[in-house]
Amino acid sequence: MKLKTLRMKNFRGYREEAIVEFDDLTAFVGRNDAGKSSILEALDIFFNEGSGAIKFDKDDINCEAKKSGETEMVLSCSFTDLPDKIIIDATNETTLKDEFLLNSDGCLEIVKRFGSSAKPKVYVRANHPSHEKCKDLLQKKEADLRKIIKDNQIGCETQNVNSVMRKAIRDYFDAIATLSIQEIDISKGDAVKSIWADIQKHLPLYSLFKADRENDDSDDEVQDPLHEAVKQVLADNNLQSKLAEVAGVVTQMLSQVANRTLCKIREMDPNIAKSLSPRIPETSSLKWVDVFKSVSITGDENVPINKRGSGVKRLILLNFFRAEVERRQQANGLAGVIYAIEEPETSQHSSYQKLLINAFKELAKLSKVQVVLTTHSPVVVKEIGDFSSLRMVLSDETHRVIQSVEECILAFPSLNEVNYLAFGEASEEYHNELFGYIDAEGQYNNLIVWQRTLPYSKLSNGVPGPVRQLPLSKVIRDQIHHPENTSNVRFADRDLRESIILMRQFVKQYRESKSV
Repeated sequence: MKLKTLRMKNFRGYREEAIVEFDDLTAFVGRNDAGKSSILEALDIFFNEGSGAIKFDKDDINCEAKKSGETEMVLSCSFTDLPDKIIIDATNETTLKDEFLLNSDGCLEIVKRFGSSAKPKVYVRANHPSHEKCKDLLQKKEADLRKIIKDNQIGCETQNVNSVMRKAIRDYFDAIATLSIQEIDISKGDAVKSIWADIQKHLPLYSLFKADRENDDSDDEVQDPLHEAVKQVLADNNLQSKLAEVAGVVTQMLSQVANRTLCKIREMDPNIAKSLSPRIPETSSLKWVDVFKSVSITGDENVPINKRGSGVKRLILLNFFRAEVERRQQANGLAGVIYAIEEPETSQHSSYQKLLINAFKELAKLSKVQVVLTTHSPVVVKEIGDFSSLRMVLSDETHRVIQSVEECILAFPSLNEVNYLAFGEASEEYHNELFGYIDAEGQYNNLIVWQRTLPYSKLSNGVPGPVRQLPLSKVIRDQIHHPENTSNVRFADRDLRESIILMRQFVKQYRESKSV
C-alpha cells in the first residue's frame, strides 16, 4: 500500500481538519513552528501507536478543542496500491471492494480516534451500504448470516463461506442503492478484528528520523544494525561448526588445567579436593553474540563517530537509519516502507545536501517506497526540482494551511524564486530577476499599466531632478540599482512584496499567452 492522504483534526495546532496529499517524494517547507514536524509526528502516532519515535500524549489534543469540550483527536490515512485479496473470515479470501470497505475515491481509509488512552479506536471510513439488513454484515457471525438468508428465503450457492453469504444478502436487498459514507468500527468484536489484523499486514512500515535525535555512536539506530549483522553472521552453519570446534578445544584444554590443579590439591589435602570439580559450560550455551556487544563504527585511527564533526555524525546516522528501516521491513515481511526525515540538511554542507536529496529521490523511485521530508533549506528545495513534490505549510494566529507549491513562472531556474515559493522570502534579487525578464521580453510598457505609482526623483550629474510619478516596480528597481540616490523615501517591505506579486501575475499571464 502507498499513503495518499493524511487528515488531522484537533491535533496540536491543527484545530480544523487539515488534508495533506502525498507523492512518492513529499517535502514540507515553511517557517519555524508552522506545523511541518507535526505532520511527520502525526503519521508516527498513526502508524506506530507509541512504539515509534513519538508517544501520544493528551496534550497533543488541540487546546481550543479542549476548551470547547472536545476530548478527541482524529488522524486518518487513505491508501492506494491495495492488495488484490484479503482474508477476513478464517481462510476465505475476499476483496476490499466486494466488502464495501473503500471510500468514494476507491481508496482504503483508516480512521484512528485518540482520546484519554494512547490506544485508539480504529475505523474504516467507506462508502458502505446503509440498508438496515446490510449495514453491519461484517460484524455478524456465520450463524447470524445463515439466519438472515433463511428468514428472507435468499438464494445462496453456499452457506459455509461468510463472504459469499454477505454478497447474496447485499444483492438481495440491492445494497448498492443505499451506499453512504460511514465509519465502520474494526477495533472491537471478534468478527471485525480479523479485518484490521489482515489490513495491518499490508500497511507500509513508517519510520521517523527526527531532527533533534542524539548524535552518539551508542545510538540504538547505529547499534541495532550492527548487532543484527552479528546475529546473522554467527547463524551461518559453517561458522557454527567452526565455533563449536574452537569451543571444544578450549573446553578440553580447560579440563586439563582444572584436573592438574585438582591433582596438586589432593597432594596437600584430599578432603578439599573431594569437594571441588571443574565447571565448564556446554558449548551450546556459549553466547558468542556477547563477544561482539561493543561493536560500533569508528573512522580514521579508530576515532568513534561521537568524536567526529556534527555533519559527519548526522550523515552516518541518516544512512544507518535507512539500513535499519530496510532490515525491519525485510524481517517483518512488509511490502511498503515510508522513510520520514526531519531536516536532512541539518549540519550538512550544501554539496552533501545535494547528495542526500538525490539519494532520497532515487529511493523514492523504488516500488512501494515513499520518502517524506521537512526542510528549511533553499538548496534542498531547488535540488528536489519537482514542484509537485513540495507542500507549503502556512500558519497564522487562527489556523494552519497545507497547500501545493505552484510551478516556477520564470523561464530559467532561480534560487530566489524557490526561496519565495518555499519560504515567502520577497528579496531584492528576485525582484531584479522578474523585472529583468519582463524588460528583456519587451513587456515593460505592458507591465506598468498594472501598477500604482510612487514619487521618484532621478539624479542628473549627482543633482536630484524633478519629482515624477513612476510605476511601483520601476521605482523599486531604480532604488536597488542606484543606492547612491538618497533623495527619495526608501521603499518599504510591503512595497517590495506587492511589486513581486504583481510582476509574478504579469509574467504568468504573459507566458500562458505565449504558449497558446
